Amino acid sequence: MAKTAGATKMAYYFGKTKTEGKSTQKQLLGGKGANLADMTSIGLPVPPGFTITTEVCGLYYQHKQKLPPGLMDEVRKNVGILEKETGKKFGDSKSPLLVSVRSGAAASMPGMMNTILNLGLNDEAVVGLANATQNERFAYDSYRRLINMFGDVVSGVDHEHFEVAFDKIKAKYKAKLDNEVPLEGMIELCEAYKDIYKKHFGKPFPQDPLEQLEASIEAVFKSWMQPRAVKYRQVENITGLMGTAVNVQSMVFGNMGDDCGTGVAFTRNPSTGENKFYGEFLVNAQGEDVVAGIRTPLPVAEMPKWNKAIHKALLEIKDLLEKHYKDVQDIEFTIERGVLFMLQTRNGKRTGAAAVKIACDMVKEKLIDEKTAVQRIPAGDLTQLLLPSFTPAAKAAAKKDGKLLTVGLPASPGAAVGKLAFTAAEAVERTHAGEKVLLVRKETNPEDIDGMHLAAGILTSTGGMTSHAAVVARGWGRCCVAGAGEVQIDEKGRKIKVGGKTFTHNDVLSIDGSTGEVMVGEIATQEPKLSGDFATVMGWADKYRTLKVRTNADTPADAKRAREFGAEGIGLCRTEHMFFEGDRIVAMRAMILADNLEDRKKALKNLLPLQRKDFVGLFTAMKGLPVTIRLLDPPLHEFLPHDAKAQGELAKELNVSPAFVKNRVAQLHEQNPMLGHRGCRLAVTYPEILETQVTAIVEAAIACVEKKIDAQVEIMIPLVGTAAELKMLRDQTQAVIDAVKEAKKFTGKLNILIGTMIEIPRAALTADQIGEQADFFSFGTNDLTQMTFGFSRDDINTFLPDYINNELLAQDPFQSLDVTGVGQLVEMGVTKGRSVKKGLKCGICGEHGGDPASIKFCHTVGLDYVSCSPFRVPIARLAAAQAALATAK
Repeated sequence: MAKTAGATKMAYYFGKTKTEGKSTQKQLLGGKGANLADMTSIGLPVPPGFTITTEVCGLYYQHKQKLPPGLMDEVRKNVGILEKETGKKFGDSKSPLLVSVRSGAAASMPGMMNTILNLGLNDEAVVGLANATQNERFAYDSYRRLINMFGDVVSGVDHEHFEVAFDKIKAKYKAKLDNEVPLEGMIELCEAYKDIYKKHFGKPFPQDPLEQLEASIEAVFKSWMQPRAVKYRQVENITGLMGTAVNVQSMVFGNMGDDCGTGVAFTRNPSTGENKFYGEFLVNAQGEDVVAGIRTPLPVAEMPKWNKAIHKALLEIKDLLEKHYKDVQDIEFTIERGVLFMLQTRNGKRTGAAAVKIACDMVKEKLIDEKTAVQRIPAGDLTQLLLPSFTPAAKAAAKKDGKLLTVGLPASPGAAVGKLAFTAAEAVERTHAGEKVLLVRKETNPEDIDGMHLAAGILTSTGGMTSHAAVVARGWGRCCVAGAGEVQIDEKGRKIKVGGKTFTHNDVLSIDGSTGEVMVGEIATQEPKLSGDFATVMGWADKYRTLKVRTNADTPADAKRAREFGAEGIGLCRTEHMFFEGDRIVAMRAMILADNLEDRKKALKNLLPLQRKDFVGLFTAMKGLPVTIRLLDPPLHEFLPHDAKAQGELAKELNVSPAFVKNRVAQLHEQNPMLGHRGCRLAVTYPEILETQVTAIVEAAIACVEKKIDAQVEIMIPLVGTAAELKMLRDQTQAVIDAVKEAKKFTGKLNILIGTMIEIPRAALTADQIGEQADFFSFGTNDLTQMTFGFSRDDINTFLPDYINNELLAQDPFQSLDVTGVGQLVEMGVTKGRSVKKGLKCGICGEHGGDPASIKFCHTVGLDYVSCSPFRVPIARLAAAQAALATAK
């Protein structure tokens, strides 16, 4: 940061007196701070306060985790302005000013940062608050909340210690719910909390409000780098932020009585996208109560029964906010003695299905245009629309058989099946071991992030539709059922009880995040059908994108599915995948084990008709769209068994001795197979393999042409590192093409291109030489990444977490393309290749072809297409349109 502490304005005020911030300053004020200033500016009822900038968080870490000089002077100055505007005084024994302290980065991170309410209370101010409000119970309830939050968030006193004390008080006064504890109990509780604080922190609870505020500001900054926040940013790929802002805002109280309340709502349903005010509220409660799952909140649809005027005012604010921000808003509100206050607004997180519906609806409502709608939908979220659901028949049968256990809240859509895991650590461990698990918790919290991310689904017994579990699950497209109150969880015993039945960690349950249903056993699932708004969005995407989108497919079934999702060809057919089924693997192994040319050709002759049939199926499925077929790529030993028993069975099947098989396997063994005898090197050593595969391809193309099926064939020679390799193998390939045409007496036209996969750095560096021999380039970014970094894709997870945690890498380079290094090679390959062959067709076929960030890079460097798995085709289509629109600005 270029600025020094003394030259930097560190706090921005918002209120009726003055509002210094703007909605455009999210990087500086954080999303929450910028929106608080903006809401104040447009006249919404926002309690006044001030925002400490994200730059100060950066300075805090530059100063080795010490608050920068001058910060508290600015804080005192802004507290003074706040005191004048509210008519209250910080720490006063007559009319105390209380504030909340919240974090708020430029990117929303629900549940990741710490919040403190009622700050400013002490032993004197609590009496003043009681007198000022004429509500002693409320005052002491507020005080105990502050001691708990401050103790937990700032001083590291475990929340559980406070809970144990509260349970004792509730038992003493025979209260089931928090708000049933009488005044005497609350006073006792405050004393118990102060004792707990002193016992576990070593010092008394601070009585100086400014000391409380300074410590709270520092705690928010510290929370920026705590593991749960770092993990959330990693999962969401949030990078490049200076830190979090701190929002200090005067308190309004929803827990002063039955004419008070608090709530969280969305201007539209964030799960389905329905244009209907959606949320929850609690009467006589503070904001944290709604999301913490302590009490089950009421839907806002029931608010008119409690207060019609407040409900009407919220609906008016809903419309005002959507017109102003032109997007769905996630709001927090408090009602104090019948008066509505807005505490926050931000763009609402939503499911993929909701994002699509909302975008289409807002275009119809003329709030946004098509281009905005296309850019509004996170491309990766389309995965959620492709999630499986339970088949109606299987679900109906399960219900008929009495397998429906209970119904919770449909917090995040999809269908999930798995065994029960009771902690985040257990979910991580068992998932890595290959199990599918459901994370079952009373309520989730930010420490559960790892387990939530890896679990197949999430089930909680408390919490509402805006609880931590619900919000995070929706953001990640993870199936979630929340607030299933009948589920009694025994974490230590690793079991749950529902309706008198007990289920352990080894039992399987199925949860439906679209209906909230929890069922016994494994219910059959089905793939979704795409239509309606989804088709509309795909149509818009196709209108604006310039990159073509192909698929990686090895079977006609995959090709057909990909076409249904809008694929414009096959960018990678991995022929080796065709050899692992049934009798094919036997014929393949016979060919590999052959120690002479005659036997090898005999085995290949058996494989040829099988390959030809496969290719006819692919050409037929793609109906005139290009099909890129990669010749055999992996080392031959991958097709062979390596244990003695399997080798013995193979020997018997091929009528050879076990010793022969064992010796041949040993001969083919390689120390470093990724860099060994594979790809084009196989064709150099065994030209008969190339000859057989090309023969099958050409015969299939001729068969299709004779049936009036347009076969657009691209033969790809893999792992080329020199122009000489490609020239030699291209000549061989062309010779086979000519020989087959002659043998078949075919005089028609065949559309066959011969190209290569650029996956070795040397190929990219010498692409001008290689380009002279190629009709197309396909960048194999998986291997190009391996060879450029020197990372093994199969072993990277042993050290990748350390690299991410230490910020040596921003993300997994096998998931999102490293544009600086690997990308430079891709760009060089395109430029050099086209320098010798204008218009050279270039694309990528690695896993990066379905990653939105990688697709943006591919558009920028002028590739013709990306290729990805069938289910990522819609993502690629939308991401390609977003890339085109972003660069057109």
